[in-house]
Amino acid sequence: MAKKIDSPCISACQLKGGMCTGCGRSIEEIRHWKSMKRPEKIATIKRAEQRYKKLNKK
Repeated sequence: MAKKIDSPCISACQLKGGMCTGCGRSIEEIRHWKSMKRPEKIATIKRAEQRYKKLNKK
């Protein structure tokens, strides 16, 4: 059985431009996290990591 994928939430939620500055996910990704299938969660985490890096370069 595949290992459960935990939410990338770090409980430092602050939205800026529709994006959480704590985890890098969009509002839609946060809202739909629980209903996402494993591949969707993996893709969401990868996108969020890229966004988070861009946010922290500024």
